[in-house]
Amino acid sequence: MSHAIVVHQHGGPEVLTWQERPTPRPGPGQVRVRVEVTGVNHADLLARRGGYGPSGTLPLVPGLDAVGTVEALGAGVTSPAPGQRVACFTVGGSYATQVLAQADLCLPLPPGVPPEAAAALAQLSTACGVLTRAARLEAGESVLIHAAGGGVGHLAVQLARTLGAGLVLGVVGSGERAAFVRRLGADHVIERRREDFVSRTLELTGGRGVDVILDSVGGETAERGAGLLARFGRLVTFGHAGGVGGRIPTAPLHREHRAVVGYSGGTLRQHRPEQARAITQAALGHLERGELRVEIGARFALAEAAAAHHLAESGGALGKVLLEPG
Repeated sequence: MSHAIVVHQHGGPEVLTWQERPTPRPGPGQVRVRVEVTGVNHADLLARRGGYGPSGTLPLVPGLDAVGTVEALGAGVTSPAPGQRVACFTVGGSYATQVLAQADLCLPLPPGVPPEAAAALAQLSTACGVLTRAARLEAGESVLIHAAGGGVGHLAVQLARTLGAGLVLGVVGSGERAAFVRRLGADHVIERRREDFVSRTLELTGGRGVDVILDSVGGETAERGAGLLARFGRLVTFGHAGGVGGRIPTAPLHREHRAVVGYSGGTLRQHRPEQARAITQAALGHLERGELRVEIGARFALAEAAAAHHLAESGGALGKVLLEPG
């Protein structure tokens, strides 16, 4: 038998239930992995609340990614091999002691990479994907990163610098996060509760605006951000943490040769897994070379997932919140 965190009704963290379930059997193209560590992603919070479309269908096991050891192979699978440690995207959730994963989205854990760092696989892959695939960041360009102290944001700050960005600006909600993001390499940090990010960005860029904006907030933030793009600039939208979508005028886009690009790691994994694997492999390479570090904000036993969600929703953790089966 296995154990998992299961959601039977949408709601607050209290709906996360620790329960026994049958050991999952891998189907064709799948492997079963015994979990060493998984983590909390914003998508998990949305799925639990019922705001993540089909991914929120009940009952559900939250979670996107995990690190562990391959235990069993489904039909047609020859790699990874049983006994191999992998970082993987899971099928049917990762908040469990044993999980299923598509074999082609299981990557060997690189030598020297701590499992707790690789457990941020979805966030690592997203940070790499939005900057290299969607934004196509070029050396010397300027980047504005919203939620720069969050799971994806704190990695994007580091990766933008690694990729040669000329100016890295981070937007955060508090002074504590501002200090955190500065330590990660941002040139300037804008505290949105004290400063208007639009006027401050224009001040910092001499009125030019920025070449790339990474926006996981949506709504008014995306609308106002689009007006900050320099000529040939790109705004990448990869979430709507603000709860609503934005309305962006099209006329300035074509006049200034600007672009608004959407990015979804889940869509890429579902429909173009080979591209998702390549992006994720590149992200792990940055991690292995020491060009990225995953900041660990807190650790919880898997059975204490409700407490982990409380912390994540309160914004009380700087960096990745981990769950360990124990």
